[in-house]
Amino acid sequence: MISLRCVVENSVLPSSRLWAEHGVSFHIETPDGQVLFDTGQSGEVLLHNAARLGIDLAHVDAFAISHAHYDHTGGLRHAFKHTRPMIPLYANADLFRERYSRRGEDYEKIGLPLARAEIAAHVELRLSDEPAKMLPGVWTTGRIVDRSEFEGRSVGHRIFEDGEWLPDPYRDDLSLVLETGDGLVVICGCCHAGLLNTLAHVKRVFKRDIIAVLGGTHLTSATDAMLKQAINTLRTDYGTPRLYPNHCTGRQAYARLAEAFGDKVQPCPAGTVLAF
Repeated sequence: MISLRCVVENSVLPSSRLWAEHGVSFHIETPDGQVLFDTGQSGEVLLHNAARLGIDLAHVDAFAISHAHYDHTGGLRHAFKHTRPMIPLYANADLFRERYSRRGEDYEKIGLPLARAEIAAHVELRLSDEPAKMLPGVWTTGRIVDRSEFEGRSVGHRIFEDGEWLPDPYRDDLSLVLETGDGLVVICGCCHAGLLNTLAHVKRVFKRDIIAVLGGTHLTSATDAMLKQAINTLRTDYGTPRLYPNHCTGRQAYARLAEAFGDKVQPCPAGTVLAF
């Protein structure tokens, strides 16, 4: 059995005494070990919620980072103080590129809170474009190369490359894949590569049915036509997997998914516990 807990999210389970913040972190436990996927924004929320959920970070065997943005990596400094030294950290090879958000005429840094050398002093960096096996049954997707469907874009996200400001290509974006007896579970951080692109990549690489999708799907910026396309594709190509969208999914997108798929769509605030 694989147990999965949402540790950090924009909202919390009612009466849970957990804290909310704009960000995401998931804890995954299998018979072979534990993974912390993203660390939320502040670190204080990560540590508070982990303690409330009975998660001992000293038992975490590996980190995985979905992408560089601060609301997914801001808790790294705090997490390092509680995890064993030099456990592996899995991420895309483009993780350490500086990332910015355009605010008027200004560009604000929104990437990693720590320099590469600071992170490398605490963990063993395992950066790759290819899917990586973290534990038996727990994989990274690797880089989502084929992006023929719409992406999860934010209009102001930029990188500075070759002397000019360019839209962020989100080359670092990845998700996790859990192999269960019933099929695949896909855990998304923000899905900047695009939900449909990510699912198509997982289906192509892992060659099994996808039974559940959870996490940030970045449908908050999706148009009505994009949402219709997502719903139709989820129904026709994936047989309507269970959906636990959160973080950057957006209220409108959540409502449209719930209207289309009923109780196959459930919220995933901090404190959510799922077993596969």
